[in-house]
Amino acid sequence: MWQSPNDPRNDVVLISDPRVAAIPVQESDEPLAEVRGRLRVDERLADPDGAWAHLRAGLLERLERAEAGLPDGYHLLIVEGYRPIATQSLYFTRYRDELLAANPGMTVEEAHVAASRYVSPVSVAPHTAGAAVDLTLCDPEGVEYDMGTQVNDNPEESAGACYTAAPGISADARAHRDLLAAVLEPAGLVNYPTEWWHWSYGDRYWALATGAPHALYGPTGFTA
Repeated sequence: MWQSPNDPRNDVVLISDPRVAAIPVQESDEPLAEVRGRLRVDERLADPDGAWAHLRAGLLERLERAEAGLPDGYHLLIVEGYRPIATQSLYFTRYRDELLAANPGMTVEEAHVAASRYVSPVSVAPHTAGAAVDLTLCDPEGVEYDMGTQVNDNPEESAGACYTAAPGISADARAHRDLLAAVLEPAGLVNYPTEWWHWSYGDRYWALATGAPHALYGPTGFTA
């Protein structure tokens, strides 16, 4: 599913785009806040310190606002929030190297760009700022709705169905993705178009997408 960055079909602004890195950060010093007890969470990516269940306080408040706008029978299910820098680096490097191994003609630069469809380079990664959340929709019992792919299915294993606007997914999956957008966009979040589950607020990609003069959140540490 890899496409050259020069492929005319590739009209998505990737997070590796130099315009994203050029966005300045004016750190708000807003603290990370605990998601558990405020929204539903899924522990599939839980780390021992609980970092995954934290987000910047302003982002969490916006997610609560979005949750309140969902129709009866629907809830946000948080899969992953904050991600330590070392973990982000590991995820990116591993996926980049997988792409290089699977595509012998690919250059390292092309692999860097292609990997950014699915994992952000550390230098601009919104998860390390507590500014991004991977989420889905579930019913009151915690059963996930059909979204077309699983959370974190990459472009290769999903044949591109992980792209938010991907054609060919079921009508139910399309309606559920549209429902996410209908509550998250008014709350101020932006979607990363290669991952229907990835939404952010206050990071550099958000600033580029919204025209904000600067990002609000940069990389931050986590103390359990």
